[in-house]
Amino acid sequence: MTQEIHGTVADGFEQVREEFAAFVAGERPDYEGQLCAYVHGRRVVDLWAGTGPDALYGVYSSTKGAAYLVVALLVQDGTLEPDRKVTYYWPEFAAEGKGALTLRDLLAHRAGLVGADTGFTLAELADDRVIAERLADQRPFWRPGTAFGYHALVIGALAGEVVRRATGRTLQEVYEERIRSPYALDFHLGLPAALEPRFRSTRPMDPTPQQRAALESVPTGPHTLASIAFNRNGTEPTDLESLPNERVVRAKGPASVGGVASARGLAGMYAAAIGEVDGKAPLLKPDTVAEFGQLHSVGHDLVARAYKAYGLGFQATADTWYPFLGAGTIGHSGAGGSQAFADPRAGLAYGYTRRRFAFPGGAAPENDRLALAVHRAARAV
Repeated sequence: MTQEIHGTVADGFEQVREEFAAFVAGERPDYEGQLCAYVHGRRVVDLWAGTGPDALYGVYSSTKGAAYLVVALLVQDGTLEPDRKVTYYWPEFAAEGKGALTLRDLLAHRAGLVGADTGFTLAELADDRVIAERLADQRPFWRPGTAFGYHALVIGALAGEVVRRATGRTLQEVYEERIRSPYALDFHLGLPAALEPRFRSTRPMDPTPQQRAALESVPTGPHTLASIAFNRNGTEPTDLESLPNERVVRAKGPASVGGVASARGLAGMYAAAIGEVDGKAPLLKPDTVAEFGQLHSVGHDLVARAYKAYGLGFQATADTWYPFLGAGTIGHSGAGGSQAFADPRAGLAYGYTRRRFAFPGGAAPENDRLALAVHRAARAV
């Protein structure tokens, strides 16, 4: 039995509902997911199937978008300067030849600190302060600044330590005070116990036998850069699929992967980043959005072993995922299938969540058609 589609779309966005319904009709009967979009600060898409719009899901690396937005705000304030050395804020970071690295290169995944030699325990991985302390002493896996590779589980901790040293506040605290609370966003870096009943635990991916065989045929080893980056090299290898199901991860909200959100929360954050929402001024000025959306690391990603592109922290969503989006689009996908971004040229903010971990990981494939439908409608209104 196909899940019923709930929610509303604004005039001109009917095709988005049709695309969402067509996708859900082809999914498993237990599908749960949400789709939300804003155009110029007005919510124009608010759809869901399964549990309602208030359900909260682990959004994995879509969390990084919130972390980078905090950094962008502090750069805009003048509290942080991208071209200062990281050691200006965090002197201990200089160990093992990292002293020349700038904040700009750190955010662009060029530090070479994708993980620790001996890995992290679950408790350590949930605690950004512990990750930062361990990595301050870690020898980089490539010469800092000379190449880039996705710092999947640690970039939020590295950026967060710079934030803490510069402000005396954790990245999570700055996010709560300046972004989440003022806009009442359902996107949490540290889920309060009172909201736990709204959390929907992540379910494992459900690939076909052929897809599973293809996945298992990829050569892996505990000491590859990818294994180190995804913490499969220690005594407690990380099970990425179940990570949000750990209360310690949800409670502490590590800034790389620990966010819990609804699609409304994801889209609402990006809407607030680039435009006026409910009478509130945009969080970021156009020049700040442009700087953080400018391409910084483009080409061969040493961890992914594939072509990737990053702005100043944010994924280059238009280059990496959806070429129909405007240049300078900022956003970040999540391993479980979530996707979220802002296209400032179209005034568009997009958020998608789902409960079941999407095969093969990363932005779920259905975002290709859903994002295109939203973008076409946004450009036509």
